[in-house]
Amino acid sequence: MSLDLYCVMGNPVAHSRSPWIHARFAELTGQAMHYGRRHIELDGFALAVQTFIQEGGRGCNITVPFKFEAAALATHTSERATLAQASNTLTFQPGQILADNTDGAGLVDDIQQGAGFDLQGRRLLLIGAGGAAAGVLGPLILARPASITVVNRTLPKATALVERHAALASLQKTELLTHDLQGLQGSFDVVINATASSLSGAGVPVPGSTLRPGGLAYDMMYGPAAQGFITWAREHSALPRDGLGMLVRQAAESFLIWRGVRPPAQQVLTELRAVMQA
Repeated sequence: MSLDLYCVMGNPVAHSRSPWIHARFAELTGQAMHYGRRHIELDGFALAVQTFIQEGGRGCNITVPFKFEAAALATHTSERATLAQASNTLTFQPGQILADNTDGAGLVDDIQQGAGFDLQGRRLLLIGAGGAAAGVLGPLILARPASITVVNRTLPKATALVERHAALASLQKTELLTHDLQGLQGSFDVVINATASSLSGAGVPVPGSTLRPGGLAYDMMYGPAAQGFITWAREHSALPRDGLGMLVRQAAESFLIWRGVRPPAQQVLTELRAVMQA
């Protein structure tokens, strides 16, 4: 029996748990597929995608730093990928590359279902304006928080991201703001780190005063990379959460797009945490 081919592409990508997740999804749902990982040179993304298609690839997940390139490469983009201008999920059909973005759905589901933290009416701080932040801002707005402040090292990038989502925010009655990282004041119910600072071992890019005691501090990174952020959150009496749940839940959304079957995300998340702790 031939296996349908899928993969995750990124740089770096050796740390990715996506192959384990999708192998388990396939096992639990009876799908004949193989999912690998591919390290892509920074200037080689488009060629890597075409090569994978020629090898019979059916779809791939995209991680840093290629999410903007993935959306630009597509022949068709979903509504959420169009709004984000970033894609983490590509599907290949004859003569077509379909782009979607499941990051936001995975994040919101993990915060509200996994952490049991309702976002409606809350004040949110989103750190970063790259592909990861772009992918989650729309779904965060749809959860109807009172406000979302987007901060970034370069303010124009955050401003452009917010302007693109302004109409959606107005519709949901969510206040959408931007700020540079310097001089950020006030505290927030939820602080979400969508930068790669944890991956590079850099410190948390905002002061501890941004965290309300009892609030949620969420790092999209997971495993050892997220430990610094988690320690910082605990030091400021916040509820820390890493991005492993988001990873599994966004993967489940991708799997549904590709295979037409929704896998048991919570079961696989529980199993994966046990594997990583062992």
